Amino acid sequence: MINKTLLMKKISRGLATLSIPMLLSASFLSHSAMAETQSLIVAGGCFWCVESDFENVPGVSDVVSGYIGGHVANPTYRQVASKKTGHYEAVKITFDTNIVSAKTLVDYFWKTIDPTDAHGQFCDKGSPYYTGLFYQNDAQKVLFETSLAQVQQNKPFSEKIVTPILPASEFYLAEDYHQDYYRKNPIRYRYYRHSCGRDQTIQALWGEVASKQYH
Repeated sequence: MINKTLLMKKISRGLATLSIPMLLSASFLSHSAMAETQSLIVAGGCFWCVESDFENVPGVSDVVSGYIGGHVANPTYRQVASKKTGHYEAVKITFDTNIVSAKTLVDYFWKTIDPTDAHGQFCDKGSPYYTGLFYQNDAQKVLFETSLAQVQQNKPFSEKIVTPILPASEFYLAEDYHQDYYRKNPIRYRYYRHSCGRDQTIQALWGEVASKQYH
């Protein structure tokens, strides 16, 4: 195990040998590196599927499943699945803006869901499976609204888009067994996804622009 106190002392001694310009440069680079990472919170039905859709996108460093939008603190999966807490199954996507833009991810998101279904997604119905985009700041709200307007203008179907744009509330991590479910249980996951008709419906709805290249 690393001795944190010893490590910090070594770092301090190392910094002491740096010139002021070098320290300022290191500080700037550290700040820039931190600023490159952002996150998006989206809901697209079963979070197993949304997680798998985004984890393979270049530039995405992490995707975690969780719950958002309800009125119960620290909800369990059983509580959310009862459809009485008002939570969405959602994912938080962490990404490097030097590799992939938030706009690219949002545009991709639309084409991984059925945004015309107000009752859920595919074979899953009820509040946990509603779609949504949850903005964490004003810039994200503008981005989401702009992306939605573009999709409404160019969508290859006549049905109305009902996916809401909402302010992000507390995001609660789902239980460990839900994280990376598609990796831990690949056979069950593939069976569920196929039997639920997710990819078939997306293909029928979006046609050639359906996003499936990262699956």
